[in-house]
Amino acid sequence: MSRPFLLAQVSDPHIGADWAEGDPVARLAAAVEAVRALPQQPDAVLLSGDLADNATDAEYEQVRELFARIGAPLYVLPGNHDDRRALHRHFGVPGADGEPVQYAVDLGPLRLVVLDTTRPGEDPGALDAERLSWLDTELAKSPEAPTLLAMHHPPLTTGNPLWDELGLPAADRQALAAVVARHAQVRRVVAGHIHRQITAELAGRPVVTVPSTYVQARLDFVAQEIELSDDPAGFAIHAVVDGGVISHIQPVR
Repeated sequence: MSRPFLLAQVSDPHIGADWAEGDPVARLAAAVEAVRALPQQPDAVLLSGDLADNATDAEYEQVRELFARIGAPLYVLPGNHDDRRALHRHFGVPGADGEPVQYAVDLGPLRLVVLDTTRPGEDPGALDAERLSWLDTELAKSPEAPTLLAMHHPPLTTGNPLWDELGLPAADRQALAAVVARHAQVRRVVAGHIHRQITAELAGRPVVTVPSTYVQARLDFVAQEIELSDDPAGFAIHAVVDGGVISHIQPVR
């Protein structure tokens, strides 16, 4: 078997945050070093939202400088704490006029499709008809290419009503499922936002969320407010093997 293609996924570093213990810059740096310490280096890196906590230029520059240490192409998408225009300035993503940051890139054995789930100025996400139409059209362009669909807000229910209020509305998840169901090449749906590793299913495809590099959410199905835990940070390695996608979650201690 030939060497697998590797896509590293890092999420929710929240550079500039001070609402949890620890330094988010130091914790992101530790995650970057953990990626660099892997026996096989990733071919590309996905950063799935909430890069910065306050969306300042200085915060984004810190993110860009840290990921430059990995030496692999970096693909970013916005989270609810991010600013679309700032992502364009610092990372060259589409959406210079504040439009949704959505794009597709051919990574060789894997096609990465990025979908913007953010509602600027709000924590919950949304997928309107225009964004879903874009996705449907984009997926139809390469029906044979194994595809990973990436977004910030995961299209799943967690079992905790408080967390689910901060996610995607049920109608939007159902509409996304209808789009994904039409495109058999979608192998995996990946996201962040929840600050936990969670696995679920959408239209028969695995959904994976990855931990934050900053701080994790405590598992509690009846909590009245979001609680933090001392669970380790982590990142994902999505490996393409024989046309399939295998996702590994690697802790950072």
